[in-house]
Amino acid sequence: MKDFSELSEREVLALAIGAEEEDAHIYRDIAENLRERYPASASLFDGMAAEEDTHRRRLLDLYQQRFGSHLPLVRRADVRGFIQRKPIWLDRPLGMDAVRTLAATMEAETQRFYLRAASRTTDVGVRKLLGDLAAEEGHHEAAAARLEQLVLPGAARAGERATERKLFVLQVVQPALAGLMDGSVSTLAPLFAAAFATRDPWDTFLVGLAASIGAGISMGFAEALSDDGSLTGRGRPWIRGGVCGLATAVGGLGHTLPFLIPDFYTATALAVLVVLAELAVISWIRARFMDTPLLQAAFQVVVGGLLVFAAGVLIGSG
Repeated sequence: MKDFSELSEREVLALAIGAEEEDAHIYRDIAENLRERYPASASLFDGMAAEEDTHRRRLLDLYQQRFGSHLPLVRRADVRGFIQRKPIWLDRPLGMDAVRTLAATMEAETQRFYLRAASRTTDVGVRKLLGDLAAEEGHHEAAAARLEQLVLPGAARAGERATERKLFVLQVVQPALAGLMDGSVSTLAPLFAAAFATRDPWDTFLVGLAASIGAGISMGFAEALSDDGSLTGRGRPWIRGGVCGLATAVGGLGHTLPFLIPDFYTATALAVLVVLAELAVISWIRARFMDTPLLQAAFQVVVGGLLVFAAGVLIGSG
């Protein structure tokens, strides 16, 4: 992946053209999905898709004037800093909460992209077009927010609260959840392998402590270096890294601390109970903030955790 700052003006325009084409396709898929149940909302997405097509044509005209007919393939996935979008438009039926969140995120990200791209170009014509498109994407974001009134008029939320929640999820919940899942699950195998191999609570505690701190440092750096937040709005990378690293360490230490108890069987039983509590908390967070059904989240997390736990027990017992 390349950093956005490494892209040439030609590559930035190619990226914008591809992004507009992809967004238009997504909006049309959403509209088709909603048409039977929410025709007014489907019409809104049809209009947003048509505007994205207009943006793409304007960008193509400018690109052809400046660089000719060959368009290099530059995708969002090739550039560091874009949000990886879960393909909710394939779900049947499509939930309106997920639609509102996706639409608002897409438009905010695209507007931020155009503003940053405009600030980097030295060509007056390119700068003007990118600035105009940024303003128009801002109108799209407002249109996406109107879905509250179109679909749930009695439960419309204030725009400020929706924005605050979105930023909270991006900057805190996502990195914390990633860290908590990694810390709670990845440390199970070495901890319980050490427990059943040595049957010594203190040695087991030292293994768990080392695994938790090491995983926290590793996950913290990985999160901080994965995205500078300039395009996604996910905030300062080192704050996200700190949140992720701390959550990872906490996730591992939760089932490590019981091994401070001198009696091996008591410590092990308590550690198992802590593991179950951790998996339940992770499942609830995924259901609450990540639009994952609770039973599905619980199944995914618990099955994964139990498999890692079983691997640690089998290895340690052998």
